[in-house]
Amino acid sequence: MVALAVAQGIGRFVYTPILPGMMEGLHLTPADAGWIASANYLGYLIGALAAAGDWAHGRERLLMFSGLAATAVLAGLMGLNETMAAFLVIRFLAGLASAFVMVFMASIVFSHLAVARRGDLQALHFGGVGLGIAASSALLAILVAEQADWAAGWLWSGALSAVGLIVVVLLAGSTTPANVADGREPALPKGRSLVKMIVAYGLFGFGYVVTATFLVAIVRQGGGGRVFEATVWMVAGLAGFPSTWAWQKLAGRIGLYAAYAASCLIEVVGVTASVVVKGAAGPLIAGVLLGGTFIALTALGIQMGRQLAPRAPRRIFAVMTAAFGLGQIVGPIAAGLLAQASGNYTLASIMAAVALLASGVIAWSAAPKSP
Repeated sequence: MVALAVAQGIGRFVYTPILPGMMEGLHLTPADAGWIASANYLGYLIGALAAAGDWAHGRERLLMFSGLAATAVLAGLMGLNETMAAFLVIRFLAGLASAFVMVFMASIVFSHLAVARRGDLQALHFGGVGLGIAASSALLAILVAEQADWAAGWLWSGALSAVGLIVVVLLAGSTTPANVADGREPALPKGRSLVKMIVAYGLFGFGYVVTATFLVAIVRQGGGGRVFEATVWMVAGLAGFPSTWAWQKLAGRIGLYAAYAASCLIEVVGVTASVVVKGAAGPLIAGVLLGGTFIALTALGIQMGRQLAPRAPRRIFAVMTAAFGLGQIVGPIAAGLLAQASGNYTLASIMAAVALLASGVIAWSAAPKSP
């Protein structure tokens, strides 16, 4: 949980609350912001594809810790640079690091939970993303009170990530996957349901990332103060922390595919509210509904993929993550260009909502039919 708080909640998503300050201080356009975000997700995509290879077998622990250390260092480097070229390279490498942590830590945690027959605890692992978002938001709120600039946000985020790394080393320093002696995983099975889920997961990555990248910028454009910006992002993190547990409980009652589709529909409402509902209510609704769904959707999608490819858990995890990453690469670029052309984030958010709706429908249609 702490590992995901560092690599995902801070390493990936701290960019969102820091972004408005970067745009103002460095005169970045929405398109520039989209390219920087997409560089991170390109690194995430390549990292996920690389993690699918057999070369990583037996090296999961080393790669996971390396990814966490890189996350801390790269966050600090963001605060020491001011050029687009540097931002693109640093965020690309940060994406690579976060993918390694995501895939290899999950391999370690899930294998031990499977041996212990405690699959119900997977939700706590993914809750770390929300924990990291909330922690980084609290940090930035303190920095706002001290009148610190965007660079200080990155430097202190790097320091917070380093503290998280130390905690993970102390708690899981000698942990390795429970099936480390197991051989190579087989190829993924062929079937329409699996293909549909991979496509749906990619559309989800495209849809959620627009609001996850630009929500605080939307608040800034609407005249919200810096404290309110941090509050909105903290609300998203706090809503995200228990969301996976809650959605897993619901999935136990109505099924994984129905829960995934329902979560997509709720996220559509949140994404739309961010630009349609006026005043403070819109961003707050968006924060609650985005935070309350996107982490859970990440977990539900992976769980559905593992269900469709039970003999290749690491391979399907990596392929699903790669599809997700591809959607994330395209999303910020398209949204940034639309926002720059239109002068606001309305069209970009509507585009994201349509992608999320399509993701839910396709995932629903992928449900295995009863004989």
